[in-house]
Amino acid sequence: MDDGLAISVRGLRRAYGDNVAVAGVDLAVRRGEVFALLGPNGAGKTTTVEILEGYRRRDAGEVSVLGVDPARPTPDWRARVGIVLQGAGEFDELTVREVVGHFSAFYPQADDPVKVIERVGLGGKAGARTHTLSGGQRRRLDVALGIVGRPELLFLDEPTTGFDPEARREFWELIRDLSAAGTTILLTTHYLDEAEALADRVGVIAAGRIVAVAPPARLGDRQEALATVSWRTPGGGVERAQSATPTALVAELAARFGGEVPGLTVTRPTLEDVYLRMIGHR
Repeated sequence: MDDGLAISVRGLRRAYGDNVAVAGVDLAVRRGEVFALLGPNGAGKTTTVEILEGYRRRDAGEVSVLGVDPARPTPDWRARVGIVLQGAGEFDELTVREVVGHFSAFYPQADDPVKVIERVGLGGKAGARTHTLSGGQRRRLDVALGIVGRPELLFLDEPTTGFDPEARREFWELIRDLSAAGTTILLTTHYLDEAEALADRVGVIAAGRIVAVAPPARLGDRQEALATVSWRTPGGGVERAQSATPTALVAELAARFGGEVPGLTVTRPTLEDVYLRMIGHR
């Protein structure tokens, strides 16, 4: 099932009693890409990812992660996979340096803990006990524990929760660096700007099924959607028009207004617009 894929899933199903959480998911993630899995709470996203990580059993379907069935993990496979959960645990009386150093001992080819701490932006907190860290700093520590083993495949579950805008942008650069070094990344996030900034492709899951997979700019045929052109009228109101040729419409408006068009904006559907439509949000 490999064919250059880090993750290959066919017909994945998982139910909890009468509740079908995953209803036949097919998914392929290429080696070296950043793939964002998007979906509302209850869509089956978490169950799917936990099956891929080897933490949850499936009812049916074929799953291959780095060429191994995660239902039958081996120590070697575990060492090749990094996981950043929504919370990696409590180590209140240990310092950041001690926690990362301790986890690095679990891996045969671990990265230098000091360098990892610097990469996630905790260099100034290496000697701090973890109970003194802020929420965003604890999240950075979670990420450090996920990457210290030099994983081939990294699962990131809501990695920037609790980050301020500047910290999020810094974390994005870390993800880009990991991707450039060849790490395959499966990212789940509720921040659509994050998915758009980082992902080579995004998949949308709703009601236990994958409803679309595409590069962010092409999801839901965004690039072919009508543009909305708006401008202020002489009376102070706002007028809007949808057009397949917005440049021509703007030229007409410029001629009508004698040059500058007041309050001019030209927009196409955002990733959020397309996503909300796909998951059935009205």
